[in-house]
Amino acid sequence: MSSSVTVRTANADDERALGRLGAMLVEEHHEFDPKRFIAPVAMLPQRYGQFLVSQAARPEMTVLVAERDGRMVGYAFGGMEGNDYMALRGPAGVLYDLVVDPAHRRQGIGTALLDAALAALSKIGAPRVVLFTAEKNHGAQAMFEGASFRRTMIEMTREL
Repeated sequence: MSSSVTVRTANADDERALGRLGAMLVEEHHEFDPKRFIAPVAMLPQRYGQFLVSQAARPEMTVLVAERDGRMVGYAFGGMEGNDYMALRGPAGVLYDLVVDPAHRRQGIGTALLDAALAALSKIGAPRVVLFTAEKNHGAQAMFEGASFRRTMIEMTREL
């Protein structure tokens, strides 16, 4: 696609589109591993959209959206966290979600969102950024590795 992408801070008017993309994220991860990731539930798009808009209002959080031709095609959600003794980690920015609509992937939108999210997290004091990515999400892993992220932890799950 030749049209340009704009990345901006999310606002309340973005709730519906954020919810659509957030629900897509949940569905995709559930398909990766239904025992590990939560299943889509009733009203998931509305709930996810409301959640993201509420987080965008918090000063230690950032929610960014990517638009192309007036339509939201992705978003990034991150925040600043202090010491995490469970993860043996000092203060860091955490990238919770980075989502691009499948019809718009591999066109630089994820990278644009990632760059904007890193800048926003740096601006609120993050000395580093950590993230989690699903084991089966090889495309995202390649993008993050291309942006100089390195593997530091491996989550392992066992059903009881």
